[in-house]
Amino acid sequence: MSKVVVCMAQINTLVGDIPGNTGLVLREAQRALDEYAADAVLFPELTLTGYPPEDLLLRPSLQLRIDRALNVLLDAALPITLIVGYPRVVAGRIFNMAGVIAGGQLITEYAKQHLPNYQVFDEVRYFVPGDKVCVFDLKGIPTALSICEDIWQSEPMTQARDAGATLMLNLNASPFHQGKAREREQLLEQRSREGKMPIIYTNMVGGQDELVFDGGSMAVNHNGTVCARAPAFAPALLPINIVCGAGGLELAQHSLAPEPSNLAAVYQALVLGLRDYVQKNRFKGVVLGLSGGIDSALTLAIAVDALGADNVEAVMMPFRYTSELSKTDAADQAERMGVRYQSISIEPMYDAFMAALNDEFAGTAVETTEQNLQARCRGVVLMAISNKKGCLVLTTGNKSELAVGYSTLYGDMAGGFDALKDVPKSLVFSLAKYRNATVEVIPESVITRPPSAELAPDQKDEDSLPPYDVLDAILALYVERDFSADQIVAEGFAREDVTRVVRLVDINEYKRRQAPIGPRITQRGFGRDRRYPITSRWQAGE
Repeated sequence: MSKVVVCMAQINTLVGDIPGNTGLVLREAQRALDEYAADAVLFPELTLTGYPPEDLLLRPSLQLRIDRALNVLLDAALPITLIVGYPRVVAGRIFNMAGVIAGGQLITEYAKQHLPNYQVFDEVRYFVPGDKVCVFDLKGIPTALSICEDIWQSEPMTQARDAGATLMLNLNASPFHQGKAREREQLLEQRSREGKMPIIYTNMVGGQDELVFDGGSMAVNHNGTVCARAPAFAPALLPINIVCGAGGLELAQHSLAPEPSNLAAVYQALVLGLRDYVQKNRFKGVVLGLSGGIDSALTLAIAVDALGADNVEAVMMPFRYTSELSKTDAADQAERMGVRYQSISIEPMYDAFMAALNDEFAGTAVETTEQNLQARCRGVVLMAISNKKGCLVLTTGNKSELAVGYSTLYGDMAGGFDALKDVPKSLVFSLAKYRNATVEVIPESVITRPPSAELAPDQKDEDSLPPYDVLDAILALYVERDFSADQIVAEGFAREDVTRVVRLVDINEYKRRQAPIGPRITQRGFGRDRRYPITSRWQAGE
């Protein structure tokens, strides 16, 4: 009986930083040697470029840069087998490749066969699919390779089994959405039984623009039993002991990192997405408007957890309609969280704008124009602070508001990143309570009082919107599941509410195209995941 050790290297790469990612590969490989005496280390999909590289794949110097990186890995000649992902250009065609490096040689390559072209994926735009199985010898073990989407299909496992493989190594860049971890685990259990072989599955971790990769790398035995699970939302190097005996291969039982609850997973995804966006883009910190409402309160908590209080500034920008409770709650939370805080009244600048517009507005009634002007005054203040201090403005709109256009262009939408962009309002309340369960950083009154933009006297959100539980349920069906208006009505919702909400979603696409990005946590978020025309005569209904 012999033992082979394969380490899962769950790493956080940076898209486009090929030299930096190559250096990370070498450091993790050396760790695998030093700490675990590993025989091989398995990295995620497109390790060297990071994922998704998008149109960087079309740059003419792509292959030159990849060749340099591969030469660095080959020249290192580490006494360990490296399995890394990278793009490969062959006769003008680009393949999503996995390479095996051992003894200073590139001993074999595998081209991804199944290219996802749905949700946030558009790999068909860039890659040509491979058509061949790859089986190589890993310390006497016939070992097959597959890449991400390959494991979601049955053919690559069947090919590997028929080619004599007894172990499958799978490289991944699988982004997070609610429930995704359980989907992956069930899938690996099924595939391992189909192929009658263990699977070692390494996933990427980290934030990349609106995508968050949650890690959770796993190893499953031939019977579908999960024998190792890496932590979620954090880099990890986890050794897998493969025991080779007369009865075949068996993965030894290792530690199983606990699976976070849904609320914990969503909150960690938001924190990681914000942290990586700020740090990878080298912002000095963040600034946000703290209104005394629940959206900005939750955003502040996420920002502090992501970056530390020293890197966060909160600004209250009161107006004549701002309640004393809002002012008190904002100051209270800022103190609890230890962030820089100041109050800057927008009253003087609003009055100056109104005076300048006096002739233009003469003879017109006061309506939403004046409300939007308040929001735009606040946007100017925050952007000025951002420019002066080199920090990123965080907007605080949630998915429900963005869906129906309950936001102001160049006002509360002015900023660079929206942590709550894909978080429905009802989930905002749940996340606030979840965060407070550890330490109460959000004043209770912020959570319990009715939401209001406070842009007019005694204003409440539900004066102009259905109750949020109704609104969010309709939006989930329309935005995330593509139900028609008639189908939503058939689910038991009032036609008047459905027609109104669907119309608001459709006519506000132009706003969302100008909104900042934010981390995706549902199965369908606004952005690269949902592409609808701005100019359209599509009629709601069936």
